[in-house]
Amino acid sequence: MTQAVPAPASFPVAVDIVALTVRGGELCVLLITRLIEPFRGRLALPGGFVLPGEDLVEAAIRELGEETGVERLPGYLEQLASYGPKGRDPRGDVLTVAHLLLAPDFPVLSAGSDAEQAAWYPVERVANGEVDLAFDHAQILEDAVERARAKLEYSPLGAAFCGEEFTIAQLRAVYEAVWGTRLDPRNFHRKATGTPGFLEDTGRMTAGDAGRPAALFRLAEEARSTAGHPTRAVLNPPLMRPRV
Repeated sequence: MTQAVPAPASFPVAVDIVALTVRGGELCVLLITRLIEPFRGRLALPGGFVLPGEDLVEAAIRELGEETGVERLPGYLEQLASYGPKGRDPRGDVLTVAHLLLAPDFPVLSAGSDAEQAAWYPVERVANGEVDLAFDHAQILEDAVERARAKLEYSPLGAAFCGEEFTIAQLRAVYEAVWGTRLDPRNFHRKATGTPGFLEDTGRMTAGDAGRPAALFRLAEEARSTAGHPTRAVLNPPLMRPRV
């Protein structure tokens, strides 16, 4: 007797975007205030349902633009993880595929779609419970922050938070904000500039603190050519974060 094959489950697929940047020395996440139910008036990650014919990256970019006014992807985007489908949405089973965006500080132009407003919030405010996120977005954010911290150890993506050219002090501020710890300036400078395939000196200078000039760096050519594929651009030795 042939056993019947169960019908595949059918449920909506969504995307959520964890956009991280560094503002004022703090790691910040882009959040929207939901305009519709469920969780109307609550803060949440930008996101929404995947439309017919869309792939996941297309959906993530579209939702980011619709809900925050960001028309051009400002940094590095990668898939983070999938969540659900059971128990994460009061409307029923919904599978979401979260994406991580690492970007230099950029303005949030406007809110739209099902978002009342969009703004940057310090990640620490979510971590300490001051900001309560809708759905399972607090867990998604926690996972994204840990992914970002690990990325900075083994890949050149710390520079994704900076412009094309930056000082070592500006890059160190990124690592301090993402890792949540202070770093010894001289030790960081030695490791960052001494790691093969990471940085190259542009030969230009900028005014630093107290008017002192500071050297401008950029990603090394091999890191620039593979920055979109972090598995191909690996720092060796890695820049390990301090362990408490």
